Amino acid sequence: MNDATTTIEEMRRRAIEFRDERDWRQFHAPKDLALALAIEVGELAELFLWRSRDEIDDALESADYRARLREESADVLMFLLYLSEATGVDLAASVEAKLRQNAEKYPVEMAFGSAKKYTELGRQRDPGH
Repeated sequence: MNDATTTIEEMRRRAIEFRDERDWRQFHAPKDLALALAIEVGELAELFLWRSRDEIDDALESADYRARLREESADVLMFLLYLSEATGVDLAASVEAKLRQNAEKYPVEMAFGSAKKYTELGRQRDPGH
C-alpha cells in the first residue's frame, strides 16, 4: 500500500478487517473513536512540541523520529477511518465539500500568502472603532 495507489476505501476496508478480526467493534462507539482520535493527534503533536523549525528539520533526519512520526500519523488516520465508518461519513466527499467551502471563504486574491482567518481577510479597519 502507498499513497499513490491506495484509495481511502481500501485503507478503510483493511482497518475494519483488522478491527473485526480482533472483535474490537464493540469498543468503537463514535464518542470513543473521537476521543481516541484526539488522543492520537495529541501524541502526534507531542513530536513537535517545543521544537523550533530547525530542531524539527534535524529530527526528521533521524530514523527513530521518522518511525514515531509514521506510527502516530497512522494511528490518527486509522481512528479517522474507524470514525468515518461508524458515522457513515464519506471522507473524500467531505474533503471536496470543505475545499469548495474554503475556496469561498479564502479567495486566492485575498488569502494568498496570508495566515489570517477568513473573517479578517480584506477587512478595512473602521476608523470609528
